[in-house]
Amino acid sequence: MNHALSPAACRRLIVKVGSSLLVDASGAVRREWLATLVADIARRIAAGQQVAVVSSGAIALGARRLKLTKGGRANLEDAQAAAAVGQIALAGVWADLLGDHGLTAAQMLVTLDDLEDRRRYLNASATLERLLSLKVVPIINENDSVATHEIKFGDNDRLAARIGAAANAQGVVLLSDVDGLYTADPTRDTTATRIERVTRIDAKVLAMAGTGTSSGMGSGGMASKIEAARIANSAGADLIIISGHESHPLTRMDSGENGTVFVASARTKGRKTWLAGRLTVRGTIHVDAGAVRALASGASLLAAGAKRTEGSFSRGDVVDIAGPDGTPIARGLSEYDAADAARITGLKSDAIAAVLGYAPRSALIHRDHMVHL
Repeated sequence: MNHALSPAACRRLIVKVGSSLLVDASGAVRREWLATLVADIARRIAAGQQVAVVSSGAIALGARRLKLTKGGRANLEDAQAAAAVGQIALAGVWADLLGDHGLTAAQMLVTLDDLEDRRRYLNASATLERLLSLKVVPIINENDSVATHEIKFGDNDRLAARIGAAANAQGVVLLSDVDGLYTADPTRDTTATRIERVTRIDAKVLAMAGTGTSSGMGSGGMASKIEAARIANSAGADLIIISGHESHPLTRMDSGENGTVFVASARTKGRKTWLAGRLTVRGTIHVDAGAVRALASGASLLAAGAKRTEGSFSRGDVVDIAGPDGTPIARGLSEYDAADAARITGLKSDAIAAVLGYAPRSALIHRDHMVHL
């Protein structure tokens, strides 16, 4: 068994189900397969684990009922209409199958703004907490009937990781059409090997991520799964990518037959968890090597260590901090707007007031409002 995600070790688990697993090529629900997954979930709940599900499939289901071309993804209007119809069907299937095990399903539809806005994030967190404490199984999906391309998660992999953070989960499972992260694309390179365990998401791991999806039905490729792993790990949750093609996928996961586990090294709390999982940032502050070392030791970001700024942001906006190679190393709330931040980059603290004409704040980004990535 993957002991890190077993009911004994993982009190709360998020399970994400991809479109290509839940819906077949014709747009019909793969009900027999889904029944085996629900049986796995019921077994875990009986063992004391709380489980929430992030379920794709609404657009595919709605497109079939509306007889829309291209799986309902020909344009935004078709996708929104298909989602509105498909959500009812999707919720009904989950409710029926969970009901067979004496379990109650709840539906939660969220948008990107619901989890990017701090107050709404806390509201979602409170709702999840109460539902799970009542032994209800939340079935969560992006509210595609109102979301637009500009305000979407883009895929349910990252949504699952964000829900995991909001729910204070210890584990996230991405059921996918692939059985883990490979050293290269296994459909193109016969020498590619599966990586069983990742303890640090670095440039080498990022380079292994291909683009696109093999099914053509969903929207999340390996790059989105690695980003989901980063979000989950930053919130202290392990994340595993496993194949869901076979029946009883969670039972197969327990046996360790397939999958890649991304292991969390530390857990952030409260606002820092929310910061680390943010998908939208307003800008970037590029820093020198000395600042990188100072930040690693727990210091705030001072203007003296900044080299340049990028983007348009206001005081209080979320910005990334990038090292000399351009890789984001931290994220936080800016104490200055972009124009003033650009004016004081590289300056010692005692020189800032003369440039700005007002008493400077203690840092560009204070350590209490910063999280390391």
